[in-house]
Amino acid sequence: MTVEPVTSDDVLRALSDVTDPELDEPITDLGFVRSVVLDDEGVTVHLRLPTAFCSPNFAYLMASDAQDVLEAVEGIGQVRVLLDDHHDSHKINTGLAANAGYRGTFGVEAVDSLEDLRHTFLRKAHLAALERCVEALLRTTELTLDDLPSLTLSDIPPGRYRSALIRRRLALGLTLCPAGRVFVDDDGRTIPAEKIPMRLRFAKSVRISMEGNSHFCRGLLATRYADDDGTAGPRIVDARSTSSVPVRRVS
Repeated sequence: MTVEPVTSDDVLRALSDVTDPELDEPITDLGFVRSVVLDDEGVTVHLRLPTAFCSPNFAYLMASDAQDVLEAVEGIGQVRVLLDDHHDSHKINTGLAANAGYRGTFGVEAVDSLEDLRHTFLRKAHLAALERCVEALLRTTELTLDDLPSLTLSDIPPGRYRSALIRRRLALGLTLCPAGRVFVDDDGRTIPAEKIPMRLRFAKSVRISMEGNSHFCRGLLATRYADDDGTAGPRIVDARSTSSVPVRRVS
């Protein structure tokens, strides 16, 4: 069976599955993909961040995930992921090229394991998704705070909020049974009724913090790369010998 050549759309579609670990938004939506170059050997992707001092942990996690999703694309060839303009760019890029892993890249600086770090941000993403679902129900239905202890997944109407909540629960290994309670702790245990209001307030603070950071990061990125048209999509180059596709921007 002939495998169709990988396109820039294939690359961007794969990268859209990579989220900024703190903001829980796709790096393609945030403008963190600077360029995509397809050549006869494979693909080179350059990533960027709003500042040179964004957390190295976040930066590595994002770049490592980008490399993983691209290597899973059939027929893509050699994958090169490079982080630009960060104070640890050389260290991160060297570690990725050598497949050194998180601890191999940062050595004694790697305080937590990569999976511990990933799990921390998944829990925050789950809380934010939960809060969006519940607040939408409180606004648009007759549901009250007194009803929250018995709220189940089947009570959440279809839509993007529910989809986001289901994805986060799946990633955390929480039950997806329609009869499963919405308010559970990080281990899937039902939260007592008297603690639910506090849990909801905490979830709201997490969601507001994430959205505020997202707005702030978008502004910083646009300012930092103003001369590079920082608000536009990534620069796409197809340099394969059989291609005549010109350099273009993806909006």
